[in-house]
Amino acid sequence: MRVQIHGSELAAATAAAALSWVGHQVRWVPHASMRWPALQAADWLRREPDLLERLEEGLEQGTLSLANGEGSNPGEAIDILWLALSPEQREEADELVAEVAGSQQGALILVNNSTFPVGETERLETRLGGNGRRAVALVDMIEEGRAWASFTRPGRWLLGCDDEHAEAQVRELLRAFNRRRDVMQLMPRRAAELTKLATIGMLATRISYMNEIAGLADSLGVDVEYVRQGMGADSRIGYEYLYPGCGFGGPHFSRDLMRLADVQEASGRQSALLEQVLDINEQKKETLFRKLWTHFHGQLEGRTVAIWGAAFKPGSARIDHAPVLTLLRALWAQGVRVQLHDPAAVPALRAEVGDHPLLSLFDGDLYAACENADALMLVTEWKHYWNPDWSRLAGLLNEKLLLDGRNIYDPAHVASWGLVYRGIGRRAEP
Repeated sequence: MRVQIHGSELAAATAAAALSWVGHQVRWVPHASMRWPALQAADWLRREPDLLERLEEGLEQGTLSLANGEGSNPGEAIDILWLALSPEQREEADELVAEVAGSQQGALILVNNSTFPVGETERLETRLGGNGRRAVALVDMIEEGRAWASFTRPGRWLLGCDDEHAEAQVRELLRAFNRRRDVMQLMPRRAAELTKLATIGMLATRISYMNEIAGLADSLGVDVEYVRQGMGADSRIGYEYLYPGCGFGGPHFSRDLMRLADVQEASGRQSALLEQVLDINEQKKETLFRKLWTHFHGQLEGRTVAIWGAAFKPGSARIDHAPVLTLLRALWAQGVRVQLHDPAAVPALRAEVGDHPLLSLFDGDLYAACENADALMLVTEWKHYWNPDWSRLAGLLNEKLLLDGRNIYDPAHVASWGLVYRGIGRRAEP
């Protein structure tokens, strides 16, 4: 099929790579805010396993072509117009769809893979000009850090579609990724759009609720790990997204959560629950700072703290809405010097905060960040932080304090090395 993809989101890059990989003729039009040269150099794209290689392979084989600044190609007929734009580019979508539709003769399917307001896919269909042209909502299910795998071996496709012909076309488009079993979940377009936002809201609620329980466990002298395992063993609950921590972030998770809040407000319905979820998360981003403050009785000026991890999640180079940003501001306000290590997000952090006099950045030796530090804060649970050289670490930290923001360490084991352990609702005592 002949596919034209618009956008510079991770979803657009992944769709361009995957669809051209299986033989579709794909023309990718990156957004003007980030053309191909910038995308090619972006850390977040380069660190996605397989993705950049597949894009370059498609370009070499000729199944993928890139627009060089121009938009749609009036002389080239297409079967599928695929939109993977950011919410901020919503107004541009109108003109883009009208432009492409006006240059086409005959059938055209619009695949809206953007996170736009509920009802936007139906509205965009009116810009197609009729003549049997249809728009469907294909919910963005891409997982950052494993985008290629989540597209090519999907757990499910959530398709909002009200037309049999459009459904058949999308199924054919994605047939190569739907062979093991039928992973296509079909529903009306508005239902699919709301389902995406509602799912994000549910996951965020689970995280924030577990963080509240961790705070209660702290107050009651209970190790929250017992509580987490007990809750997760209940088949009605399960273990997913049931890990307390120092807050969540990310360009898509946080953005989609705010989009759900906007939908609630636009509908005239105030969600006290969603407001609480957002408030709890912002408070949790400071939880490691509060533990540090308590341990040193507020005497923080002049101290040095090591931080392991800045990215909003392991496997990513992004720091959008990441807890580390809130944590840094709180530490610097008290005159604390920070020595931060992250294997991927150092360039993004440097671009965000610049050359701050109280910040030193490391992306090589993780122990270099701990030299002459009073305490270590674990913020992002990269795998190579899980089993450090405990003897070496204990020798580097002046005050022997370890603040575990992701509860990845065993409190008793850490204490056995002479370190003081503080987790999120966890205790070193039995």
